[in-house]
Amino acid sequence: MTDGSASISPKPLRSAKRRLMFVLIAGALAIVGATIAGYYFAVRPVTLRIAVGPASSDDLRVVQALAQAFNNQQHTQVKLRPVQTDGASASAQTLADGKADLAIIRGDLDVPKNAQAVAVLRKNVVVMWVPPAAKGKGRKAAKITKIAQLAGRKIGVVGRTPANVNLLKLILTQYGVDPMKVEIVQFPANEAVEAIKNLKADAYLAVGPANSKLTIDAITASTKDGGEPTFLPIDASEAIAQNHPAYEAAEIPAGSLGSADRPDDEVKTISFSHHIVARKGLSDATVAAFTRQLFAIRQSLKNDFPLAAKIETPDTDKDATIPVHPGAAAFVDGEEKTFLDRYSDYIWWSLMAFSAMGSAGAWFAGYLKQDERNTNTSQRERLLEMLKTARQSDSTDELDQLQAEADDILRHTLDCFEHGAIEEGTLTAFNIALEQFHNAVADRKALLLSMPQNLQRTASQFRAAGTA
Repeated sequence: MTDGSASISPKPLRSAKRRLMFVLIAGALAIVGATIAGYYFAVRPVTLRIAVGPASSDDLRVVQALAQAFNNQQHTQVKLRPVQTDGASASAQTLADGKADLAIIRGDLDVPKNAQAVAVLRKNVVVMWVPPAAKGKGRKAAKITKIAQLAGRKIGVVGRTPANVNLLKLILTQYGVDPMKVEIVQFPANEAVEAIKNLKADAYLAVGPANSKLTIDAITASTKDGGEPTFLPIDASEAIAQNHPAYEAAEIPAGSLGSADRPDDEVKTISFSHHIVARKGLSDATVAAFTRQLFAIRQSLKNDFPLAAKIETPDTDKDATIPVHPGAAAFVDGEEKTFLDRYSDYIWWSLMAFSAMGSAGAWFAGYLKQDERNTNTSQRERLLEMLKTARQSDSTDELDQLQAEADDILRHTLDCFEHGAIEEGTLTAFNIALEQFHNAVADRKALLLSMPQNLQRTASQFRAAGTA
């Protein structure tokens, strides 16, 4: 204030407003960043461990092909990492122990409590047959045409899994044949052809898809002496299915086992499924994405893996043997949710929370500045009192003291404005009052100095200064 009448001219951009702007920008960036991060974590590829076995099995090869196809996709949401096991039972245990997210299990074995169906990998049928009688071997034994005639006989079972033996015992029991009176011989699936050539069994049992190459090769190997095998129908298939829900009554189509007349007519049997199951609690969105990718890619694998084309959707009924996973059910029923469907509530409530936090922060900041505003209000009233005093003052010393006090009030007011405690409109009103005060002081000083006694005193002061 060089001339006693300077006014406050606030800059357009005040530091408090700049800080507020920075805070708002930072908040907006935080919200955008949180949204982008949430979207990234929601759609980033998830690697699922899938338990499958045994080694060299068709199931393992199909899963490996699926894993490679999934991993080669550009915009995949799910990737697979096969976890090799000793078989379906071991895969089920791996899932139960939480060491896998998915597993290939047999529907007729104990299903883990934490397993939920995602898809049917394949349907299996039971094939039982009697090899043709060897030629030139003396008196022929009685021909076997029914399962009830297997008592006291030797039966070869394809595959080393105990599940196939248990299945054979179940069938024998249904027909009144004591399993203890039957000799059961097992051999590995990959050694089936050579084992059957050397094994003199009265009947055989194989389990697999209706057109399984393993089953067809086993039947062919058992007919090396010529003739055609006799297929044993499981006429009690419906009764077995009624008593054991894991099984279904089925039929082996005529001509489906290696030649047009093998078998020469439909053969009744039972079937069960190999399921792809997911660990209960696995994200619905993840399972839905896996199911969608699975059914989108299965057709592209059918040339190399014909079984892949047989993958079916799971049973979504509430009374299904294996309850369906909600994510798979959403895909099957066409109710799969998009990103916004899944997270719109979270986004909405997050925005509401940010808004509420902003309002609370603004209120709290205003509350903290209330004291500064109250102080500034009292100082503005004091300035008005000083204006009245200045107009009535008879002493220049008093006017100088008032001027010094006005300077302190000005400094405090500018600090309040910088801190955002007062608005620019309040500052403008203060500017008018301060300008009026400066004018009053200047006018009063001029009036006091124009009085005769003051003029004489001033002249004496000049003379004294000159003498010195």
